[in-house]
Amino acid sequence: MTGPTGSGVAVGLASSEAQVQQSGGLNVFTIFPKLLIPMAVYALVAYSDAFFGGEGASMLTNPLITLGLPSGEWAVSAADLILTLALAMLFIEMVGSASSGTSSLLNHGLSMATLLVGILLFLLVPVFATSTFFLLIVMSLLDVVAGFTVTAISARRDLGAG
Repeated sequence: MTGPTGSGVAVGLASSEAQVQQSGGLNVFTIFPKLLIPMAVYALVAYSDAFFGGEGASMLTNPLITLGLPSGEWAVSAADLILTLALAMLFIEMVGSASSGTSSLLNHGLSMATLLVGILLFLLVPVFATSTFFLLIVMSLLDVVAGFTVTAISARRDLGAG
């Protein structure tokens, strides 16, 4: 699709370069895949449990806090807290995916790498073969798919293709 201003790719690249120059350069926080944080916390908890002689993922599943509710007792484990952190990080990623630019594309690439590493860990390392880590992988997959989808839609809108 070529017009008086050139190809759509050239217009998109020029727009993203102008955005990077306007914002003062690439920001590490916008590039960093936030879902890597709960995955790293999961690895820290799982391996510290294995290091200190725990059996399997007991430190992840044993209750840390027990709260009394009118409906009964609610036991909150480390796995629950990690999943809550992951949901918060997923929300931040979804809000950030609405921007279009070089940093957004780098973030999507690193999010894809995080997803692939997470899948490999889930399949190959026994301490990562849990439902909690599987849900972290699903959130990472949603981040990758939604990020690329939102970026494609916003790029289409920016270029004026209906």
